[in-house]
Amino acid sequence: MSAKNYWLAFGIGVSAGAAIALLYAPQTGVKTRKQIRKRAEDAGDYLEDAGNYLKAQAERLSDEAQKAIKRTKGQVEYAVDKAGDAVNSAVKTAQSLV
Repeated sequence: MSAKNYWLAFGIGVSAGAAIALLYAPQTGVKTRKQIRKRAEDAGDYLEDAGNYLKAQAERLSDEAQKAIKRTKGQVEYAVDKAGDAVNSAVKTAQSLV
């Protein structure tokens, strides 16, 4: 099939499909456009709500992560202090033996 025949068949198919869609449309174009507009607005509201929810969850998780980092930092500092005390004690013990 040549390109010209292909595009001609495609155009006829599109035209026939559009004509059938108009004949079998259950409502007027005005009503359909209103429904599409309302659904688009509803989808926008839904996406906005979902975005707000995700933002709140991200903030909550960020706060939890910061708390966990502070706890871990405190535990590491405590462990380092205890290790330093143990080393100092071992040094003093070694010095007293010498």
